[in-house]
Amino acid sequence: MEQIERLTGLMAFARAASLGSYTAAARSLAVSPSAISKSVQRLEQHFGLKLFSRTTRSLTLTPEGRDLLERTQRLLREAEDIEQAVAAARAEPAGTLKVATSLPVGVHILAAALPQFRKRFPKVNVDVRLSDRIVDLIEEGIDVAVRVGDPGDTRLIARRLAPHRICAFASPDYLKARGTPRHPSDLQSHDCVNFRYQSTGQPAVRPFWMGDKLLELSPPSGLTMDLSDAIATALAAGAGIGISATYIAAPYVKRGELVPVLFEYAYDRFQLHAIWPESRRSNPAVKAFIAFLQEVFPSPAPWDVDVERHARGAAKSLKGRAGRPSR
Repeated sequence: MEQIERLTGLMAFARAASLGSYTAAARSLAVSPSAISKSVQRLEQHFGLKLFSRTTRSLTLTPEGRDLLERTQRLLREAEDIEQAVAAARAEPAGTLKVATSLPVGVHILAAALPQFRKRFPKVNVDVRLSDRIVDLIEEGIDVAVRVGDPGDTRLIARRLAPHRICAFASPDYLKARGTPRHPSDLQSHDCVNFRYQSTGQPAVRPFWMGDKLLELSPPSGLTMDLSDAIATALAAGAGIGISATYIAAPYVKRGELVPVLFEYAYDRFQLHAIWPESRRSNPAVKAFIAFLQEVFPSPAPWDVDVERHARGAAKSLKGRAGRPSR
């Protein structure tokens, strides 16, 4: 029993060290912060070591704590490998699958698709974590993530999914009142809505593909928001012209609430990727989920096809109006 308690304490200690707080570790392990604190205290008493230098705002590892963390991480990786090997021996996907992705991708694409995955694999319980922060899959025990852009971490396996296409949009009423821009430089004379990154607090630049080069503009913005869904809602309400991912804007476009603008200059800055740790390679549930993600995020993606069709229709209508003689 004491050995089990020590293993539990090591898990709590490693998670608190990697996440920087008892509260975050407790949330990750689905226990109370006091349970994490008590586990670490018992561990310190057992080893006769001080593992953390504590302040009211943060935890800092002591030299002894850093040494124990390195040893503990090796132990936990070995235990994880054993678990994955046992899981791989089962022919049918089963168990809990921890999935992480950004809030917009989770809300607009993944949430609607997951019931179909559960119908196919009812023995797999899917635990989804939605956050705009970069999740460390290995440290936080995540099985699969859907990430925008370069996966970055060489410890991970990556598979390319659909493009992460962004485009300018505006409401029909706004364009009727203010006119439709023909060139990105025309945005200087329009009301613009901009996105600000929550992680850095910096406003996003608007990328446009100009033949053989990328043009990045920062036109004056009367309205700036740090949530993609809020920007789409504001644009549909007539706030002006702004950039949105096509998978967010596509439902508004279908309902006639938004119109693609400057679509011929749209630029696929990023790619969506499925990423997972090497240790999960042979896990049946992971393998099934990766195959499922390729169905959910095909290339070309259905939302990109819808937006492009409406963009071409709007361009044809605009061209027709331009060529019509005035009375």
